[in-house]
Amino acid sequence: MNLHHEGTSDAMAGRTSAHLTALTTAPDSARMRKAWTPPTRWVLGVATVLSLFSTLQAYRLEVVTAKPGMPIYVGKLLALNLAYWFVPALLLPTVVWMARRFPLDAGNRIRNLLVHLAGGLTFAVARFAGMTTVRLVLWSGVIKPPAVTWWVYAQRNFLLDLDWCLMVYSAIVGASHALAYYHESQERKLKEAHLETRLIEARLKTLEAQLHPHFLFNTLHAISTLVHRDPESADRMISRLSDLLRITFDRGGEPTVTLKEEIEFLQKYLDIEQTRFQDRLSVRVDVDPDVFDAEVPRMILQPLVENAMKHGIAPRVEHGHVHISAGRDGDRLWMQVRDNGGGLHGGTLKKLRTGVGLSNTRARLECLYPGHHRLEFADLQGGLAVRVDIPFHRGSGVAPAAAFRAAS
Repeated sequence: MNLHHEGTSDAMAGRTSAHLTALTTAPDSARMRKAWTPPTRWVLGVATVLSLFSTLQAYRLEVVTAKPGMPIYVGKLLALNLAYWFVPALLLPTVVWMARRFPLDAGNRIRNLLVHLAGGLTFAVARFAGMTTVRLVLWSGVIKPPAVTWWVYAQRNFLLDLDWCLMVYSAIVGASHALAYYHESQERKLKEAHLETRLIEARLKTLEAQLHPHFLFNTLHAISTLVHRDPESADRMISRLSDLLRITFDRGGEPTVTLKEEIEFLQKYLDIEQTRFQDRLSVRVDVDPDVFDAEVPRMILQPLVENAMKHGIAPRVEHGHVHISAGRDGDRLWMQVRDNGGGLHGGTLKKLRTGVGLSNTRARLECLYPGHHRLEFADLQGGLAVRVDIPFHRGSGVAPAAAFRAAS
């Protein structure tokens, strides 16, 4: 590091300018749509710290190189080094504006490059003028040997620091463009994230649109089996289906609901199935009150219960039982539907893999919790258990209910 009595440092200046400069995108190009400069207090603070550091270096250099008895003017060293860093700091907003106004990635690159070349030279002239003024004030106009003309003095000092000034100017412009590219990249990532979210929402709506007709068709089919055999029961089922559809439409288009709302919806469906199977079916619902306000996908339990009815209860002549439970395990929420049907034999397994209800459920879980969910089947002695495991999140403040009525 070459450090003369003025405390200058080419290497240090290059590094510092990058820290003193910042620019985002501006309206003058596709990338640079918004200009930003660091707060004045930041710029002046950094310039002050660097000035003090340069003054210490210059003072130490004077101590090492000065002849015995030669005085060292600490005040003048400090003033000179303050000017050395504060002149570029004060010019920084102008250079930032130049970088924004004439971006090198715009269409007319040659013109903009020439403008920045002129800007760099102007920056060097302004710095030379500032430093020369400070020297004239500090040394009362005596800043050159009498034999040296002002023209020679000006050329020598201007050319001596020209490369440093051009380097600082280029660093500011380069940092401005780098930050513009960075902000453009961040904006692109944000737009991609928004687009991905909209795609997921569209897919969820499609999946829900697929699930609703499937659920309605199966329920109407169950009602049709009772129309002639038991008209009163069929009429009750139609009335409860009407209530169920009303709840479905009232819930809006949100992909998630609280577990309390999901159980309330499921209770309407269980009323229909209870009317259908009557004494052949009993249902038990055990839900930990602490998880009533947990956030769950809409209609997450209904397809599981429907499969339990279809593949576990309907084929049985004996009494059927369905147990619905939910609870919390750390930061995970689990929900389980268990029946006492025939278990996971070959035919049931194939239907579970290809059926609309569970395939739809699996796809919606993947949309909402990619890589953070589980949908598991357990073949029990005398039945099948289907368990869903998802992250636990509380929904919009729903007061936990004490209990839900279980169909029996």
